[in-house]
Amino acid sequence: MKLICPSSVILLSFCTVISSYQTHTQHASERRSSPWGTARNRGRPSTKTALGMAGGGALNCRPLGTGSAAPQTIVTNADLESVVETSDEWISTRTGISKRRILTNDGGVGIKNLAAEAAAAALEASELSGADIDLVIVATSSPDDLFGDATSVAAEIGATSNCVAFDLTAACSGFLFACVTGGQFLHNGGMKTAVVVGSDALSRWVDWDDRNSCILFGDGAGAMVLQATGDGEPSGLLGYSLHSDGKGQPQLMCGYKGTDRLVATPGDGTIMSKGGYNHMTMNGKEVYKFATREVPTVLEEALQEAGLTVDDVDWLLLHQANIRIMETVAKRLKIPMEKVITNLKDYGNTSAASIPLALDEAVRSGQVKKGDVIACAGFGAGLSWGSAIFRM
Repeated sequence: MKLICPSSVILLSFCTVISSYQTHTQHASERRSSPWGTARNRGRPSTKTALGMAGGGALNCRPLGTGSAAPQTIVTNADLESVVETSDEWISTRTGISKRRILTNDGGVGIKNLAAEAAAAALEASELSGADIDLVIVATSSPDDLFGDATSVAAEIGATSNCVAFDLTAACSGFLFACVTGGQFLHNGGMKTAVVVGSDALSRWVDWDDRNSCILFGDGAGAMVLQATGDGEPSGLLGYSLHSDGKGQPQLMCGYKGTDRLVATPGDGTIMSKGGYNHMTMNGKEVYKFATREVPTVLEEALQEAGLTVDDVDWLLLHQANIRIMETVAKRLKIPMEKVITNLKDYGNTSAASIPLALDEAVRSGQVKKGDVIACAGFGAGLSWGSAIFRM
């Protein structure tokens, strides 16, 4: 169904989405205390602060197709041996990463171009055109335009006449948060077809003199087309659970860094702030503990919302951050590594792009087949984490 009056329909649908989130939150099976207390109580649960959570069962939508894109420039572990004190063996054994793709300044390609390329590939796989799209959501923490890339992506794929587009920022959890957000619009009847993109270029914000962080990140984009399902049609987004906890925000962040600029207003002038950001910082040990603690639980929550168990899962697809995290989560869920989808070795951590990029490769290689149940989980800055269960 195309939008006849975009502003009124979008407003009504958005209000319905918010109402639906509130209802799901009220009926969520569990609210846990924040693990990020004050300096005195950090390391044990706080009894005062509840985690933000939204969870729910099947949404009336299904995946139609996927797409992905990555920069041409490849930086290997061996290449980084001349940049910082490290080695291929040290990086690969601790992270599972062998190389990563990096956007460069001399190629004329930005992250929004990769996002558009991934979206176009997903449309082609779905046998649709941009004119069929009602909604474009771009999950990114590193847009080319501070005001957002989604409208540019929508224009590039030809989704302009009846389409609304916006960015969503939830770091490495962003793609799953965006899928659930898009799924809510489709579920509530305001729209029929959505393109959800995860894209990031965190190489722009990495400290390339810090061997603990520069080895981890790469750039890329991935996309999925979601379409509303009618009465009697099976859902393809079977359940979800989303969380955030701002007390953990200092553990992984890229904070604002303004520089003084004197503006010649009357009198002595006014010192303004010229915008900029620090390098990304991460407490690796705390993030590892956070991920291995929360990800198995959020997957179980989403499976419960879907009415499924771990035994029903064909594939486990986690945010591609570190192979040790994947191994630990799989072990705790008693899922063999043979059922874990990963392309971390070739791309590194691509933030919001990591899940859709890995999924697209698995679909196109024939690893994932129609009807397969995929349990996905993302986690990262915010702190935020979430899970969504898809049937392809």
